[in-house]
Amino acid sequence: MNANIFSKTRRWSVSIAAILVAGIANAEPQHGIAMYGEPELPPDFVSLPYANADAPFGGKIVLGEVGSFDSLNPHILKGTAPWQLRFLAYESLMGRSYDEPFTLYGLLAESIEVGPNREWAEFTIRPEARFSDGSPVTVEDVMWSYETLGTKGHGRYRGLWPQIESMEQTGERSVRFTFSEDNRELAMIVGMRPILKKAQWDGIDFANSGLDVVPISSAPYLISDYEPGRFVELSRDPNYWGKDIPFRKGTNVLDTIRMEFFADSTAHFEAFKGGLLNSIRETNVEKWRTQYDFPRVQNGEVVKSEIGHDRPTGLYGFVMNTRRQTFADWRVREAMLLAFNFEYINDVQTGGSQPRVTSYFSNSVLEKQDGPAEGRVRELLEPFADDLLPGALEGYSLPESDGTPRNRANLSKAMDLLTAAGWTVDAGTLVDGAGQPFEFEILIRQGQSDNAAIADIYVTALERLGIAATVIEVDSAQYEDRIANYDYDMTYYERGASLSPGNEQKLYWGADGVETPGSRNYMGMNSPAAEAMIDTMLNAESRDDFVAAARALDRVLASGRYVIPIMYRYDKSRIAHAKELKYSEDLPIYGDWLGFQPDVWWWDETE
Repeated sequence: MNANIFSKTRRWSVSIAAILVAGIANAEPQHGIAMYGEPELPPDFVSLPYANADAPFGGKIVLGEVGSFDSLNPHILKGTAPWQLRFLAYESLMGRSYDEPFTLYGLLAESIEVGPNREWAEFTIRPEARFSDGSPVTVEDVMWSYETLGTKGHGRYRGLWPQIESMEQTGERSVRFTFSEDNRELAMIVGMRPILKKAQWDGIDFANSGLDVVPISSAPYLISDYEPGRFVELSRDPNYWGKDIPFRKGTNVLDTIRMEFFADSTAHFEAFKGGLLNSIRETNVEKWRTQYDFPRVQNGEVVKSEIGHDRPTGLYGFVMNTRRQTFADWRVREAMLLAFNFEYINDVQTGGSQPRVTSYFSNSVLEKQDGPAEGRVRELLEPFADDLLPGALEGYSLPESDGTPRNRANLSKAMDLLTAAGWTVDAGTLVDGAGQPFEFEILIRQGQSDNAAIADIYVTALERLGIAATVIEVDSAQYEDRIANYDYDMTYYERGASLSPGNEQKLYWGADGVETPGSRNYMGMNSPAAEAMIDTMLNAESRDDFVAAARALDRVLASGRYVIPIMYRYDKSRIAHAKELKYSEDLPIYGDWLGFQPDVWWWDETE
């Protein structure tokens, strides 16, 4: 523990007397907490509504991933770890219900207590909570995990640490976090950090670990086998401490979860067709329609399930790095959007059947509304009117082409914008005022063949403007390093979304991420308006104010013209899987979450 941190703002204290002297607010411990109002489930709930409390134990799910891995530590910047390990191999004090916009229930913690204005949150650890080696989960483990992740962990964890004014042990099994700023969401965010076993990391450099440490975890699954870059296998812990608590009842009943890694999407799909995998999530509608009629589907071994949801679809596309002078001008970014012929690509890939994602919160109530900003949304944006880009207040829509391969009208508009931004054509090459050509790279991770193919079509269109774009594919390790250090001009970009956007939005769009390595601010945006909207979301005391702030933020992001959306608006997940793999018909609002994590799937051979 860093003594300097102790002497300034963080305090680890085991003195109960000190807490008593300070006084205790008239709050009551609760089994759960909601962002607005009360949790829907009562203290005596039996199981989550979308889990089958009677699901049998057993069976195996084998999933595929395109890419590779060289680490088993998903909590640090160094290396590439299977993303699922964050959720399958670790637990937190509270767990999220996917049937409510933002509600947490006790997991490692049996209760949460908060101050009158959520200026602090106190958790009491369950006495039965254990790590896989049988040792109890202690307050010391919790406090060590929070400081370690906050100072040495991945950028996704570091934003919370400066917002914790103090961290104090208040009892044998209780810990209180006091916050340094007004932010209603912090009481919830602080309950969602993974808890690690402190003793396992004695003498080990946490920030530079990788394959050398197989986690001792409190989670239902343990890493039982792996081969770097090829597969990771997790086995259900038969002695898992929490199998009977309400939050876990009917979840994590599969005996084995295995993740196989492939060089590209073609190999991934062929492995599923051949039976090496028994579940796959398909995002290409045309492929779902035309290529899922192979023998294992025809004979009933494989079932095609379409799982609906009511959550935002998120945004998928090519992001422009505004840290590069090439893309610093919004007019250039608008020209890049005009040059991307989505309607033609959509027709080729899906027969034009899938609508485009047009918002960072598409498919939800948080999505920006068409036309000029009105009411509370306009009221929130007006103080920043002089700095907002065209379209934020007036309304902004993505450019649409006529669907023909040449996209003449939009390319003409793009050239007008480029000229206004100071670019001219010289002997067929677009150059700036100093005669430097317009050149850039589109960075793609190896294995993303569909994205590379789309980028190739885009490169051809850009050539008609005199722009020389190059698609460069790199392996996972190099890709992660370049992304972390913002070493790219344009790259493929995914940003998921939920019905409860909050603290993570600062990591996505906050000014701190312009220069700090490892943030998720890929575009390098620095917008006081965006940060103000996020602050309003974090401190909103009514659902209406929260929705207005989210819609206002969506307007700022969309009019910033940072991302060229290349994907489609999905209101359902398409999962092909072995007929023995089952899931509940009582789908949560985050229904397609079932396709990502197998928590509430089970194996049934009776049919």
